[in-house]
Amino acid sequence: MVINIMKSHASVRDYQEKQLSREEVSELIEAAQHAASSHFVQAYSIVWVTDPEKRKKLGELSSNPQQMEGAGAVFLMCADYNRLKHASEMQGEPIVFDQAENLIVAVTDVGLLAQNLALAAESKGYGICYIGGVRNNLEAISELVGLPEGVFPVYGLTVGVPNEANEVKPRLPVEAILHENDYDEAKYETLLPEYDKTISTYYQNRSSNQKVSTWTQQMAHFLKKPHRQDIREFLVKKGFLFK
Repeated sequence: MVINIMKSHASVRDYQEKQLSREEVSELIEAAQHAASSHFVQAYSIVWVTDPEKRKKLGELSSNPQQMEGAGAVFLMCADYNRLKHASEMQGEPIVFDQAENLIVAVTDVGLLAQNLALAAESKGYGICYIGGVRNNLEAISELVGLPEGVFPVYGLTVGVPNEANEVKPRLPVEAILHENDYDEAKYETLLPEYDKTISTYYQNRSSNQKVSTWTQQMAHFLKKPHRQDIREFLVKKGFLFK
């Protein structure tokens, strides 16, 4: 069942050498395209990086050399208003995509596309991993693959035959994210300590990379300082002005 595949997801960072064929990639992308899209704009593009030198450079720029060089397929999942600009020009109309709303639409479209692609890949027995590290060097990566105005990478996505079988990391309980009629933050006082115990047990007992940590500790450490502060300036250069 699809639900079982979804609930068994675990990131894969070590792949066998097998490369995905063009037919396999096309099948996965076609399935991914059937994700919902706001106003049917389909504001996304995928750059399939097959050139070994570009893969190597992409691995360096994203701080993920093992994945980028070892995966069966490497994709850059991009927000894209350039194609929509061409579509509008065909109709003799100017395009406006510099508003914050347009940015939200494109990032949402990419997220839905990527998750469909991940689910399609996992249904075929492949493993996947999202690579947020591509946002470490957005300018250089955009130049590496020739992204024009209106197009930027949101994250990478690697796909391949797993060399490892990671345990599924426990998610927050449904009660922590599901609010009925009104947002209820009072329940966090009970639910978050309970979840910390669950995560702590998972980290200490998983088959590799054991550690002593809780979810709230990790989040507090991660969110106590800003990250990737150059992103807004980069997006402005790409035409997203946050109007």
